[in-house]
Amino acid sequence: MVRILAISGSLRSVSSNTALLQATIALAPAGVEIQLYGGLNDLPHFNPDLEPIEPASVKDLRSQIAWADGLLICSPEYAHGVPGVLKNALDWLVSGSEFVNKPIALFNASPRATHAQASLIEIMTTMSGRVILEACIDVPLLGRGLDAGAIAADVEIAKDVQGAIDRFVKAIGYHHITH
Repeated sequence: MVRILAISGSLRSVSSNTALLQATIALAPAGVEIQLYGGLNDLPHFNPDLEPIEPASVKDLRSQIAWADGLLICSPEYAHGVPGVLKNALDWLVSGSEFVNKPIALFNASPRATHAQASLIEIMTTMSGRVILEACIDVPLLGRGLDAGAIAADVEIAKDVQGAIDRFVKAIGYHHITH
């Protein structure tokens, strides 16, 4: 079983980024478990002085990152950058070992969001994560108003998502998946 932790960089209740990750969970092949991280909004602002005491929400984040064989991140772009809540979560992981050499795929729900994607690649690489470029995809959801079910039911999107997950799982090192 390959375990993937999916993280949406959006806190919106109706987020195309979160919907894309939920559709990806529905489209996951046998042998691949994808869990959606739901604690982004619970993390305190990063403060190195808190690291020795480590708040419970940070321990939970570290535990989920350690559990995962790979990370799947889908994030909006705000003012040409990564949303503060996502950057905050990543900052909490800088001093730990859970992130080191972790395979990462980036999904983009808005192909116009190129600055955030480039920034995420830079951040992940700096943190010693392993971005799997062939598993990173752009899915044109902007303005389409699709929920997770409609995204998963769209033949073209489903094909792109399944292909990306297949490439990601192979890069992680697991070769026995079936759709």
